[in-house]
Amino acid sequence: MPKLRIGSRGSQLALWQANYVSSLLRARGHEVEIKVIKTTGDKITEVALAQVGTKGMFTKEIEEALAEGRVDLAVHSLKDLPTELAPTFTLAAVMKRQDPRDVFLSLRYNRLTELPKGGRVGTSSLRRQAQIKSVRPDLNIFPLRGNVDTRLRKLESGEFDAIILAAAGLNRLGRTECVREVLPVEVMCPAVGQGALGIEARADDAATQKEVAFLDDHAARRATAAERALLRKLGGGCQVPIGAYAEAVDGTLRLTAVVAQPDGTEVLRDQQSGDDPEELGARVGKTLLARGAEAILRAVYGEAVAAPQQP
Repeated sequence: MPKLRIGSRGSQLALWQANYVSSLLRARGHEVEIKVIKTTGDKITEVALAQVGTKGMFTKEIEEALAEGRVDLAVHSLKDLPTELAPTFTLAAVMKRQDPRDVFLSLRYNRLTELPKGGRVGTSSLRRQAQIKSVRPDLNIFPLRGNVDTRLRKLESGEFDAIILAAAGLNRLGRTECVREVLPVEVMCPAVGQGALGIEARADDAATQKEVAFLDDHAARRATAAERALLRKLGGGCQVPIGAYAEAVDGTLRLTAVVAQPDGTEVLRDQQSGDDPEELGARVGKTLLARGAEAILRAVYGEAVAAPQQP
């Protein structure tokens, strides 16, 4: 069996994901090596992600290693992978999805609705900020960067009354001790692709694609294809106030999507169903654009929106 080299970020969660994929490949007889690659997003840690504004900020350097043949495949959190891949790359597998929802973590409060007026919430996501503000405009939102351990330490030190994180990462790392509430999609629509792992390979490397094909999950690929098609239609990256979640319902795909003003004053929602993931995503995106999403996103892309203030 050929040796496979995996490119991965060096965070605790990224390495868990790379090692998980590695274990599945080793079980099929492969020798596997993990190469840690530092990305732009890893280097810029003191700035809110929305202010960096770089598409592929967590994937660019890994893709460079892939293109140069230094690694054979890359393991990404699918939500970090741009919707438009260069022709030299392909999404060889979308793995079975973990819980795509966001969760509310706190030491003192059990629900988002229980936070006191003026409560301090940590998140660097404009998507999360916008949806929190839409239901609790009285809360103060502050930027929260760093790996899972760093974010949890900031919560435990009292810097925040609550923080919002993805359920999937906490579940994978076994760090759910501070989770108090799983936020329903109706309240907090997840990021596109959240909870799914994407395996990227070179488009001309048929051998590697064949070796990782068993990792592909049909349901996860269809659902995330619809979400990614929506994001592509809206022209968004992973750091904009767009949420999407697709699921199979009665044999067809149902896509729920949100585009919101970062201050929560306007939240556009749409939900439609269809059988073709690409067509469904594009259709929902077109509907949201017609309802005013274009103006919201133009303001965000034009940096007309302030980042969460520093504590």
